[in-house]
Amino acid sequence: MRYERNYSAHTVDSYTNDLNQFVSFLEKKEAMEEVDFEIDSVDADIVRQWMMLLMKQSSSPATVNRKLSALQSFFTYTVRKGLLEKHPLRLVNGPKKSKPIPCFVKEKELDSLLDEEVDDTSFEEIRNQLILELLYETGVRCSELVGLRDEDIDMDAMLLKVTGKRNKQRLIPFAGRLKEMLIYYVNVRAREVGGERISFFVRKDGRPVTSAIVYYVVKKKLLRFSTLAKRSPHVLRHTFATSMLNDGATMSAVSNLLGHSSLASTSVYTHVTFEELKRVYNAHPRAKN
Repeated sequence: MRYERNYSAHTVDSYTNDLNQFVSFLEKKEAMEEVDFEIDSVDADIVRQWMMLLMKQSSSPATVNRKLSALQSFFTYTVRKGLLEKHPLRLVNGPKKSKPIPCFVKEKELDSLLDEEVDDTSFEEIRNQLILELLYETGVRCSELVGLRDEDIDMDAMLLKVTGKRNKQRLIPFAGRLKEMLIYYVNVRAREVGGERISFFVRKDGRPVTSAIVYYVVKKKLLRFSTLAKRSPHVLRHTFATSMLNDGATMSAVSNLLGHSSLASTSVYTHVTFEELKRVYNAHPRAKN
């Protein structure tokens, strides 16, 4: 996973924990039934028993499916390497999970937040407002924003180079207003922070901002919207996708901008583009009455 598929350290750790959890389940089963499990004695029934146990322990369908994915990958590897003849998960299906509608902010409400005047003498206020604007205007993930460096931002071409999951890079265009905010921030940063920097977004002491800081900034700003179920950077990513689709962008274009590996990941946003549906329906002759 680390060297051939180039997965992140976080993903590798998650899969490792899932596999270790399955091993612990087998060890307890061995102790209770007084049997020894080898790798070729694992079958679909054993995996299903593990699934049932996880669900009894209140694991969500999404969590169970992720753990199954780890097991699936492991046994696929063992078959490919000739350690097993048959894949024990061939006949195992994970529990169905419902796709929640993404939480997003209405455009007018978000515009009022982004258009607020900030203290132009405060480095942190200028930085925080830019963080909000960048998350909404480009749809980048929190981790992608934290990982931005100066050389990733082409002011002349107005392009953002983003390094996403599995180190895949993509280019995201941005508009003139955001360009002005980026340049202003860079100038204030040079005056207030100075020195050499690793990251584009930094604290007053020059250290890079963390994901925790970005979460705090976004949550504090979104507290004014009492109806929101969530107040995280991902809400602004959802809002970006919803706004794009509502204003006529194609799903494939939005998928590319978000860095999704398939259209299936983007299709969830089609559930929230009712504004476009309303506009289309108004063309119906009976709707005019």
